[in-house]
Amino acid sequence: MPGNNTFIYICIIVGLILQIIPMPPQIDIYRPDWLLMILCYWSMALPNRVSVGVAAICGLTLDILYGTALGVHCFALTIPIFIVSANYQRLRNQSMLQQAFTIMVLSLLYHLIVYWLQYWLINTEFRWRFFWPTAVTIVLWPWLFWLLRKFRRKFRVS
Repeated sequence: MPGNNTFIYICIIVGLILQIIPMPPQIDIYRPDWLLMILCYWSMALPNRVSVGVAAICGLTLDILYGTALGVHCFALTIPIFIVSANYQRLRNQSMLQQAFTIMVLSLLYHLIVYWLQYWLINTEFRWRFFWPTAVTIVLWPWLFWLLRKFRRKFRVS
C-alpha cells in the first residue's frame, strides 16, 4: 500500500527538520536525537522497510544540511540502526524502561562516533556537552514511541 511508505517518509522528513531547525545556542546543546529516535522506532517496528540503507541516506542528508564532511553522520547513524535491525525482536519485547536505556546507549554511540570522526577529520576538541542530547533523548523516547505507535496503528502502517 503506497500510503504506508508515505507516512514513514513523512516521519523521517519531520525528524530531519527537527534535527536541523535553528535554536538558541543555550538550548541547542540539549537538542534530542530526533532522527535517530525515529529511525530506531521504524527499524524496530518495520525492519523490512527501514534499515541501514534508509539510515545511510538520512545520514548523508544530515551531512549535507550540517555542512560536515560527507559520511560522518552517515556512518554514525548506520551503526546504531544496524544494531537495532539485528536485534529488533529482542527490543520489541523489552519494557519501556529497558528500551529507553537501549536508546540512550545507541545515542551515546552515535555521538561518540560523530566526535571520533570529527576529531580525526578536523581535530575538534572533546566537550562533555556532546552528551546532553543523550539525556534528553532518553526522557523523550517513551513519548515518541507512544506517539509513533499510535499513528502507525491509526494509519495501519504495516
